[in-house]
Amino acid sequence: MLLKSIDIKGFKSFADKTELEFKKGITALVGPNGSGKSNISDAVKWVLGEQSVKSLRGNKMEDIIFAGTKYRKSVGLAYVSLTLDNSLKELPIDYSDVTISRRLYRSGDSEYYINNTQCRLKDIQELFMDTGIGKEGYSIIGQGKIDAILNGRSEDRRGLFEEAAGIVKYKTRKLEAQRKLDKTSDNLIRINDILSTYEDRIEPLGIESEKAKQFLDYSNDLKVKEINVILDAIDKYNIRLNSIDQAIKNFDEKFSILINSKTVQEETLVDLNSALQSLEEKNNLNKKLYYEKKSAFQSFQGESNVINERIDNLSKIIEKSTNDITISENKISDMSSCLDQVVKERSIDLSSQNNLLNKINEKISNGNINIKLNEENKLKLDNLKEEDIDLLSLIAEVKNSTIILKNDSEVFKNRLNEIKMTCEDYKKMININSINQESLTKSI
Repeated sequence: MLLKSIDIKGFKSFADKTELEFKKGITALVGPNGSGKSNISDAVKWVLGEQSVKSLRGNKMEDIIFAGTKYRKSVGLAYVSLTLDNSLKELPIDYSDVTISRRLYRSGDSEYYINNTQCRLKDIQELFMDTGIGKEGYSIIGQGKIDAILNGRSEDRRGLFEEAAGIVKYKTRKLEAQRKLDKTSDNLIRINDILSTYEDRIEPLGIESEKAKQFLDYSNDLKVKEINVILDAIDKYNIRLNSIDQAIKNFDEKFSILINSKTVQEETLVDLNSALQSLEEKNNLNKKLYYEKKSAFQSFQGESNVINERIDNLSKIIEKSTNDITISENKISDMSSCLDQVVKERSIDLSSQNNLLNKINEKISNGNINIKLNEENKLKLDNLKEEDIDLLSLIAEVKNSTIILKNDSEVFKNRLNEIKMTCEDYKKMININSINQESLTKSI
């Protein structure tokens, strides 16, 4: 039986998958201190079932998983696979190559495999018994192991000799058989103790047995009577259930009638809602017309105020022109009186006549100017009168329009009051229908 290869991944310093092949002959691993030579022998012991962390040079079992470096992340599991040549059938398994594998996760879970089939640690230990291979076998001799064998106890050396002689398997089976025999003897002693205990209780148990038989008889009678009572109650309940079913059917009929009436009420409510919506649309249209008329009335009222202001201004102008005309007429009369006086005094003083004539000419020129001004004022007065007439006609039209708008406003107000009263009536009808609907819902 030869060691063919070892596959290591995530075990101690072997972060990547590493495969070591061993050919016939002697294979030596050479390297400086700390290069990981001992990790290979630790991997072999670990895959063969080593459970001691100190033997693997660690503090806890998770320490054997690659912990990572500054430039590399840690891994989640350690995996070691050991392949042996079993062509001579030295191992009790029908395979020419036997592969033993072990996996350890950071959660602490450990798995064992034989030819990729999961197994127990005990199966691996039984497979390698009497072959010299194992965690304590002589096939793996570490540093200081020879001195420990030569200087150790005779019992330890005897274990190596028994392993080499191939009697460990039988000795292990003998120990297991001995443990089973001891356990069986303990069970026999326990049974004898139980029997001796129950022998003392036979007579009381016989009396209790008679009582139990009577109890069973009474229990059977009670069961029969209870069953009869239950059957009678079932018949009564069936009758009551039939009456309840009939009541449910009657209720279903009433419920269907109420549902139909509810549907009719809902249809009526839909019609009322549509009518109310149409009334609201009409109301909105009337409101729109009312506000349009109101805005037109306000605009006419503004124009009327402007026209009244113009009339006031024209009245002031007319009054001022009238006063000017009156003043001019008074001046003309004064001038005429002066002229008469000058004519009367003409015969008195000829020398002063020329002066008077000059004064008269000056007065006449001033009078002509006043006459022209008077004619211009008359024209202005005529124009003002015409404008006054136009303004009066416009005022009359505005007043007529105002009266019409007031009448329309009164009509719209009356129409709005009618619509409000109609809406109130509809609201009352809706409230009545809602109350009827709630009462029907409660009845249902």
